[in-house]
Amino acid sequence: MNTLIKRSLVRFTSKSHIFTNQCRSRATKASLLSNQLVDELSGVLGDENVSKAEVIREQHGKDESYHSGQPADVVVFPTSTEDVSLVAQFCNRNNLPIIPFGTGTGLEAGVSAIHGGVCVDLSKMCEIEVNVEDFDCTVQPGVTRIALNTFLRDTGLWFPVDPGADASLCGMCATSASGTNAVRYGTMRENTLNLKVVLADGRIIETAGKGTRTKKSSAGYNLTNLFVGSEGTLGLITKATLKLYGIPEAMVSAVCHFPSVQSAVDTTVQVLQCNIPVARIEFLDDVMMDAVNRYSSMDYPVAPSLFLEFHGSESHVQDQAKAVGELCEANGGSSFQWAKDADERNRLWKARHNAFYASLALRPGCKGFATDCCIAITQLTEHVIAMKQDISKSNLLVHND
Repeated sequence: MNTLIKRSLVRFTSKSHIFTNQCRSRATKASLLSNQLVDELSGVLGDENVSKAEVIREQHGKDESYHSGQPADVVVFPTSTEDVSLVAQFCNRNNLPIIPFGTGTGLEAGVSAIHGGVCVDLSKMCEIEVNVEDFDCTVQPGVTRIALNTFLRDTGLWFPVDPGADASLCGMCATSASGTNAVRYGTMRENTLNLKVVLADGRIIETAGKGTRTKKSSAGYNLTNLFVGSEGTLGLITKATLKLYGIPEAMVSAVCHFPSVQSAVDTTVQVLQCNIPVARIEFLDDVMMDAVNRYSSMDYPVAPSLFLEFHGSESHVQDQAKAVGELCEANGGSSFQWAKDADERNRLWKARHNAFYASLALRPGCKGFATDCCIAITQLTEHVIAMKQDISKSNLLVHND
């Protein structure tokens, strides 16, 4: 009998993703919702789950990007997929935009209600189901990655995808989130098995079929992959079925410092080309290392650096660390600092995850603009060096990580 663990967590908040239904421009800031429409929403969800309070709307109209806040006309708090469906039907009938909201940790203004409308806070939906023997789980959008891994602590399983913020897992699906473990475990796209989605007209679908949790299928279109990364433009994700992994027997982290950007990036390329199963390998330039030291009270050398982590059995971890250490030394790497116990490793990776906030702290009062680019590993070195040269000619504070 397959072991099933099911539990409803206390309130957690989800990472935001944007979904608009027939968005309508408005020349003024006048509300799109009359009192009659707000009363209708309250009749659907209950007065306690609908708010027009200015402070609530302002809170839900701003994320951590440099963009100014754009509050919605009303904020609703559904407690089930059926509630979300009713909200979508309401908005569809009245030609109103929908803006889902969670933690507000986004960096691209996804929560900004530029056309007004209804903000849907999904944080009250926070159930978790775990199928231990099948290595998978199903979560609602109020469950964050840290909440899931805390819940899994006694099962011997974990979910490895780890973007910097403690984001909602459904929001991570909507944005096709990645993280420091992607080199070993993949992104949300590779780890999502099925999604329950509410469409613009309120219809409810499951992208891989009702209740499907299989890791392989050759039948039909891959609708799950279509919705992963759709940023809410195709619907609101109200459940996600995800792969889980066994917690490795051993985990060891390290930081190594290099004389130049080229030597650090060359090492990264060589590690990947040698097919060493490193769990994490993150490059931080000298500007970022200085910011990390200041913000997280670390004392690393201010030099181009690699943050590394190895997972596996004790012997495999030792073999991986030795192989990577040899490549680092061949490229001039030195001053290895090892983190073997959980507290040391968590401190190291917390510093890495706080890199964005560390960079903001270098220029108090300034705001940050974050962007990503993806290139072939054979072009990585020349692109990073060219970028550093361009940055040196500007008046901007820019870091690479």
